[in-house]
Amino acid sequence: MLPPRVRLPVEMLPQPDETTCGPTCLHAIYRYWGWEEPLSQVIARTGKLERGGTVAVFLACDALRRGLQATIYTFNLKVFDPSWFVGNVDIAQRLLRQRAEKPDDSRVQEVTAGYVEFLRLGGRLRMTTLSRYLLRGLLRRRMPIITGLSSTYLYRAMREYGPQDLPDDIRGTPGGHFVVLAGYDRPARTVLVSDPYGPHPYGVEREYWLNIDRAVGAILLGIVTHDANMLVIRPPPGAAS
Repeated sequence: MLPPRVRLPVEMLPQPDETTCGPTCLHAIYRYWGWEEPLSQVIARTGKLERGGTVAVFLACDALRRGLQATIYTFNLKVFDPSWFVGNVDIAQRLLRQRAEKPDDSRVQEVTAGYVEFLRLGGRLRMTTLSRYLLRGLLRRRMPIITGLSSTYLYRAMREYGPQDLPDDIRGTPGGHFVVLAGYDRPARTVLVSDPYGPHPYGVEREYWLNIDRAVGAILLGIVTHDANMLVIRPPPGAAS
């Protein structure tokens, strides 16, 4: 039976700039599992997209190179076809074929090598139903979740426009973001968000409680910015943490 409330001791630093939310979340997970290093080193080491920012698979590859285990729960139909997760399908091969067939899709071109490397390093890919039960199940096992989601939906914020991502409700496009889910309150139907960005509409603190259904919606809507993924990192079985 699920405990009514779980709160994991995730200590989140503020992200240094607008594009470093991903490695800042990764840094918090490393600290959670007992590895200390400067945030600047994590930022310098993790992969970046051409226009700035990162994606979950680049964070996962960094963890795998450190000897940790990494599982990505993906809901990103722009990169993955659901049929790839049924039967014995070589997903790396499918990704490479897709990249060859979609030369004009810049995001597919950027992330394919990362996913191929992720699978080569032993990372696990899952496509399953995203629900409050999945979130609570992972958190109950003491595993915080790095998630890429829609910041526009999460914050109820204006869409963003231009190289400076300025608020613009007419010309703007949705923005993406990384946070860590670090707990839940089952009676209240909320999830604890550890957020490197601030100040945000939920206050100035790094942590806040959010309706769990809103969290699910924000994760799924992350597909608009290729952020509809959850990343779970943990030490291998038997490792000291």
